Amino acid sequence: PNLQNIPVRTEIGRRIRKGFIAGSGKVLVSADYSQFELRLAAALANDEGLIQDFNDDVDIHTKTAAEAFKIPMVEVTKAQRRVAKVINFGILYGMSTKGLSEAADMRFYEAKNFIENYFELRKKIKEYLDGLLVQAREQGYVETLFGRRRPTPDVLSSNFVVRTAAERAAQNMPIQGTEADLMKRAMIQVSRELDKRVPGAKMVVQVHDSVIVECDEDQAEEVSRVLKEQMEGVAPEIGVKLKVDVSVGKDWGEL
Repeated sequence: PNLQNIPVRTEIGRRIRKGFIAGSGKVLVSADYSQFELRLAAALANDEGLIQDFNDDVDIHTKTAAEAFKIPMVEVTKAQRRVAKVINFGILYGMSTKGLSEAADMRFYEAKNFIENYFELRKKIKEYLDGLLVQAREQGYVETLFGRRRPTPDVLSSNFVVRTAAERAAQNMPIQGTEADLMKRAMIQVSRELDKRVPGAKMVVQVHDSVIVECDEDQAEEVSRVLKEQMEGVAPEIGVKLKVDVSVGKDWGEL
């Protein structure tokens, strides 16, 4: 079955996930990158302030809300943090004012002001995303950190729908593509290390930002260490700390 698209936020999706069960005497160990795309966006855009916040383990959504709403971090409400979280991720996909107002249940003018404040705070991210569009138009491609390219002919289309879709793809690809490149590198390193340190443990699936390993119950602690070490240390050259959350369960629904 297509494991990439089994939902996790719906009741039916969670029930389906509980149907994927570890073998007798075994458990599943899941390692999930935390805020992977946002960390990579900070690195690719060379946003030194954002990189430092990640390296200092600052709650990035709370800090974004505090800066955008111009209040101390301790005064940020759950609703304000949710707005910041929506825009922190949504901005990488070209989220519009209308999109933010609907996703965060804000008035249109509030969403407009928030996005303007956000881009004032995140000038490096804005400049990076704008630069990708220039490259897509002038050079005909965008690429990942490791040089994997995507041709972008449709950014010059006279059809508005085709053109705007191509522009979103051109801005998304370097970040998501670098994420995919690093995930493959991490899987290779995890596989090699498991063979050396935890015989019998094996990767069973990779979904988005996560890897799941099946192992004997008494191997779970060592498998967790391998996953965290190898995945967090996969790309020291990018300059931003990667963070991995690990969980253990008898079925996929527990992870």
